Amino acid sequence: MPRKFTYAEAGVDRELRAKSKTALKLLEQTFKFSHYGPVVQLPYGKIFPFHNRYLDLQVEGVGTKVLVAQLANKYDTIGIDGVALVVNDIIRSGAKPIALVDNIHTQVSEPKLIKELIKGITKGAEEAKCIVPAGEIGDVAEIIMGIDKRKSFDLVVACIGELAENKIIRGDDIKASDVVIGLKSSGLHSNGITMARKVLFKQWGGKYDPYTIPEGLDRELVYEVLEPMKVYVRPLMTTAEKVEIKGAVHITGDAYLKFGRLMEFSKGIGFEFDNFKPQPIFDLIQHTASELKRTISEEEMLRTFNMGWGFAVVVGKEDAEATIGCLEKTGVEAEQIGVVTSSSKIVAHYKEKKITFR
Repeated sequence: MPRKFTYAEAGVDRELRAKSKTALKLLEQTFKFSHYGPVVQLPYGKIFPFHNRYLDLQVEGVGTKVLVAQLANKYDTIGIDGVALVVNDIIRSGAKPIALVDNIHTQVSEPKLIKELIKGITKGAEEAKCIVPAGEIGDVAEIIMGIDKRKSFDLVVACIGELAENKIIRGDDIKASDVVIGLKSSGLHSNGITMARKVLFKQWGGKYDPYTIPEGLDRELVYEVLEPMKVYVRPLMTTAEKVEIKGAVHITGDAYLKFGRLMEFSKGIGFEFDNFKPQPIFDLIQHTASELKRTISEEEMLRTFNMGWGFAVVVGKEDAEATIGCLEKTGVEAEQIGVVTSSSKIVAHYKEKKITFR
């Protein structure tokens, strides 16, 4: 009898994480130290004034994708993921990323490993047009454990961005009949990797050896999973100069549930999605799980993975065509993937099923 397999069963408990995040309220005690004016709450974070500008500061870790890099003994792309994760978060507010710093913690500072990691960070920073003025490499062998100490590491990247007040994407003026435009992902990106690993790779109880080429893929599985996240800085910044972007969503952890944050800022709205174009890796995860006598529901897939769209913007219906055209001129594939409704719910039509999240 197949058993239900969720992200929590894989090791990431959303409910527990949500409870833990309530502690973030304590940080509001520090807002009184904002020297140039009040901190501004936005759907996906906060920005703060600095002289006549606003700054957006974000930090992200690559997570368990580092384990896949270790499995492949390939480290020149994982730095791109670190950069993409954080700069794609920055642009949600309308801010332009201007500088990055990285923190590499290792079991031991192996020069070849560090050089490959920094290659990826450099490439990601070049795509985002950011400087990297500083960083840190720490040998913390008692914290970072692994069979091969030369390969054991964790990677965190922080970014600061700037914007003028009239460029803030506030997410508070979204209305029913507005549309959602999706920007194509490159595959898994860096989210849901814990679930993907435990289904796909024998190393973690899954089905395949890392260098197998399963049906539907055109390269070795481990390289497919390692495909780095897209950097959406140029598409978003360019498009924001041409059309009014009412909301911007980085479709990462919690996937389509993330649109619920916009519902908190624009009251009375909902979202309905009907256009998913998942790359073959997503179907492989779901199919392989069933072969292992586990069931990953369509709802769980949409709660965990980007399903083909790595970023999304909300614009007025009248701006949909111009938005798609502008995005595609920057080299990213874009399509309308949904609409804003007055349902106060997030609804997805996927594989002939209607799925309601809230």
